[in-house]
Amino acid sequence: MRLIDARRDQYRRLAKDQGYRARSAYKLLQLNSSYRILKKGSKVVDLGCAPGGWLQVATKEVGQAGKVVGIDLKPVEPVLGATVLEGSIEDPAMLEKIAGILDGGKADVVLSDLAPNVSGVWDVDHARQISLSTIALGFARQILRAGGSAVFKVFEGDMLNEFRAELKKSFGRVFLSKPSASRQESSELYIVCLDFKQ
Repeated sequence: MRLIDARRDQYRRLAKDQGYRARSAYKLLQLNSSYRILKKGSKVVDLGCAPGGWLQVATKEVGQAGKVVGIDLKPVEPVLGATVLEGSIEDPAMLEKIAGILDGGKADVVLSDLAPNVSGVWDVDHARQISLSTIALGFARQILRAGGSAVFKVFEGDMLNEFRAELKKSFGRVFLSKPSASRQESSELYIVCLDFKQ
C-alpha cells in the first residue's frame, strides 16, 4: 500500500472510530491546534457544512456556552449542539436568520469548506473554487465581529495570490496552511485569517 493510501485510510478509520462523519474533521482539528481558531463560548458559522464533520468539531470546541450554525444547500443530519440551515449563503434572508440564532450578535468565527463539483479541468475547478471562497468572504465580512477569525478552503493556482491580497484587506493576519489530514497529492489548501478589521 502506498504511503498516501495509508494516510487516507488512517484518517477514514479514525473518523469511524471516533464518531466523526468525515475525515475532513481532522483538517479542522489540526488547523485549530495550530491557530486556536475555536474557543470556549465562540459563535461559529460553518458554510457548506455537509456532511457535518466540521460542525461536530466546532460544537465540541466551543462547548455549551458557544453557538454553532451550519449552512448547506443540501439537507444535513442534525448535529447535537448545532443549528443547521438549508439554503444558500447568497440569499440575503440567510444573514437575518443567522443573526437571529446568534441573538442579534455577530459571529466570532466563519468556517468555509465550500468546494465546487470538480470537473477535472484544472483551470475551471480552480476558478470555481476561488469564486466560492470570494462569496464566502463577502458573507464573512457581513457577519464577523471585529477581531474575529475565518478559514477558507482554496485550491492552488494562479488566482490564489489575488484572493490572499483581498483577504489581507479585511484581516490583520493571513496564513496559508496544509493540514496533514489533507491528501498530500491534492492541491487543497486552507487560508486561516485572524484579527478581522470591520
